[in-house]
Amino acid sequence: MGLTATKTRTPTRSARREVPKSRGGRPTKSAALERDQRLIEVATRLFLDRGFDATSLDAVAEAARVSKPTVYSRYGDKRGLFTAVLRREIDRWLAPLSAAAETQLGSSSDVSVEQRLVEVGREMLTFTCGPDAVAFSRMMTSQAINFPDIAKLGKEEGWLKAVATTARFFDHLVAQGALDVEDTTIAAEVFLDVVVGHTHRMATFGTALEIKSAEKRMRAAIKLFLAGALGPADRVQTAPGATSRRRTSR
Repeated sequence: MGLTATKTRTPTRSARREVPKSRGGRPTKSAALERDQRLIEVATRLFLDRGFDATSLDAVAEAARVSKPTVYSRYGDKRGLFTAVLRREIDRWLAPLSAAAETQLGSSSDVSVEQRLVEVGREMLTFTCGPDAVAFSRMMTSQAINFPDIAKLGKEEGWLKAVATTARFFDHLVAQGALDVEDTTIAAEVFLDVVVGHTHRMATFGTALEIKSAEKRMRAAIKLFLAGALGPADRVQTAPGATSRRRTSR
């Protein structure tokens, strides 16, 4: 799924990579950074291919061509290594959302609010429902009971940051008069839930993701969201990018 682990032979001493060291005998700063990046890349491949339980620190050390004491001293245990891997993956998932939000903030005035949200939603679907994201979500869920810190990381570094990024985007739309919501944080939570929450849950259950049907559902969810977020017709201000809507009397 996504990334695959590669089989590696047990390296001989001559095959091991020589790590440049300072005069004090420790690796240079650049060498240590390169080593850590290699460790994380290798650990990511192994966790995705084998799962959390079947991945050992010994296997990571061997595949990354570093000593076992180096891995243990750097990450402590497998949970510490998984936390480091998960933190990097979360950053990767959030980056497209932040970039999409920033892009839509700078959109031309003739782009409707609905289309802006569709563009953001499309990026969210692509990255949060991809095979790697789904695999890590399953591992995080399965380990959360035994390791509450992992669940805390997923909430604080993943969910809450995604909510904050979306809320800032909504703050901008509210300032423009394009949305009428009192609490943009709650609005962001609702938006994330209705736009990608269901599709992500289905993907974690093993349901194959069909892009066309997922996007159709996303567009419908955004329309429903906007039906409430635009506010009563007499309170919606005319603003660049705002979609003019009238509500029929009931």
